[in-house]
Amino acid sequence: MKEWISGRNPVFETLRASRRQIFRLWVAEGAQEKGHLGEIWAICARRKCLVERVPRSRLDSIAENHQGLALEASDYPYSTLLDILDLAEQREEQPFLLILDTLQDPQNLGTVLRTAEVVGVHGVLLPLRRTATVTPAVVHASSGASEHLLIAQLNLAQAIATLKEKDIWVIGLESGSEAQEVSRVRLDGRLALVVGNEAEGMRSLVRDSCDALVRLPMRGQIESLNAAVAGSVVLYFAWQQRSKAH
Repeated sequence: MKEWISGRNPVFETLRASRRQIFRLWVAEGAQEKGHLGEIWAICARRKCLVERVPRSRLDSIAENHQGLALEASDYPYSTLLDILDLAEQREEQPFLLILDTLQDPQNLGTVLRTAEVVGVHGVLLPLRRTATVTPAVVHASSGASEHLLIAQLNLAQAIATLKEKDIWVIGLESGSEAQEVSRVRLDGRLALVVGNEAEGMRSLVRDSCDALVRLPMRGQIESLNAAVAGSVVLYFAWQQRSKAH
C-alpha cells in the first residue's frame, strides 16, 4: 500500500530513515529552497525518486499543513518485539520500551513517539485493536520521529508476559492513590513504561500485569495531565535516571 507523508520535517526524516519504499515527491510551485528542501532533493536524486513541481492546490487535496511538500511512500514498516530487544542488545544497553495501551488520538500518539525517540527508547508496543496506529497524521505529529523508531503492534498481555520472562520491569503510569510518586521509583534498569488510554487509563488486564504503578505529583487545579504529556514527562524522568547510571 501507498500513502502520502507531508510536511518538510516528516518528509525529510522519512527519507533519512530510509525504511520505506518511496515513489514520488510533490513540491509546490514557487516553494522556496529553505531548511531541509535542498537535502530532500539530494536524497531523492540518490534514490532515483521522481520529483514533480505541482500546483499548491494538488497538495491541499491530500494534506493540511503540508508546507509545500508531500512524499508518496509505502506504508509504515512495523517491527517485532524481538527486533526491539535485539536493538537494545546491539547497543549494549538495558532495554527501554514504551507500551501504549489503546492511546487513540493521533496527535497524542505523535507527541509521545517524538519524546520516545528523543530519549532513546528502543521500541514502542501498540495493541492490535482500539488504538491509533502510525498513519501520515501521526508521522506529521511526531515531526518524523516515528520513522526512526521500532514500533510493534501485538497482543499486549502476551508481550508483557514475554518481557517479564526476560526480567524487564513493567511500570504503569496512573494517577490513583495506589501509585507511587515517580521520583521514588527506580527507572534506570530493564524497563517497559506503560501509558494508558486518554480517558480510561490502562485496561484492567494490562494494569494488573504491571510490577509497579507510578504517578506524577500535582499541585495545580486541574485533575491531571494529557496522557501524551504525562507519558513524555515520565520518559524524561527515566532518561535522567538512566543517564546518571552510565
